[in-house]
Amino acid sequence: MARMATLRRAAGLLGDFRYEQSDPARFYTALADDTADLVGAFAPLERAVLLDVGGGPGYFADAFRARGASYVSVEPDPTEMHAGGLDHRGSVRASGQQLPFADDSFDVCISSNVVEHTPAPWEMADEMLRVTRPGGVVIVSYTLWWGPFGGHEMGLRHYAGGARAARWYTRRHGHPPKNLYGTSLFAVTADDGLRWAHSRRGRARLVAAFPRYLPSWAWWVLRVPLLREVAATNLVLVLEPY
Repeated sequence: MARMATLRRAAGLLGDFRYEQSDPARFYTALADDTADLVGAFAPLERAVLLDVGGGPGYFADAFRARGASYVSVEPDPTEMHAGGLDHRGSVRASGQQLPFADDSFDVCISSNVVEHTPAPWEMADEMLRVTRPGGVVIVSYTLWWGPFGGHEMGLRHYAGGARAARWYTRRHGHPPKNLYGTSLFAVTADDGLRWAHSRRGRARLVAAFPRYLPSWAWWVLRVPLLREVAATNLVLVLEPY
């Protein structure tokens, strides 16, 4: 993965973020390809049975199927599922905290930018470990609250507090933000994720932890408490269940 994490990639992804609200197809298609490349750096995707927890509108399906994976997604919100108008083949409406699958069902289980949208993220992460076979791969990637993208469409206003930022956004735009603080957006830190990963040593090995959108030469920020909460922007945790 470190070889892929170049400045050019970081700049390209940053440019795509500008289109999340105005052109979601462009944004999510680019993010899907990047996510498939990320997962492919840790697990073979050809013939892999893969579960995407929080699959949303379904933009990730084609990216993983193009790489030979059997793709299944879980999404609890029907509005989100149909937001892209895509054909949902292999999609299940269900909660990430109660995945409707047997133990050891999948070779790979991922969630991309979902943790910050659930009030019980580490229950979801535990479920991801449960449904992944021993020797498989679990990848959890999420946006850090104290980073510059933590407020999502509220921008940097979240540094004044999530509830206050939501009120300011509503006053300015005439409607509440899509990602409403305390309802569909929550403050999750890098320390939260690292603490959870290390606490699961009896169930899984932490293979890697790194900032998703930074070039590899900047990954050192994750080793510095407090700084990582702002500078890392998005944390990736890669685990191998026992």
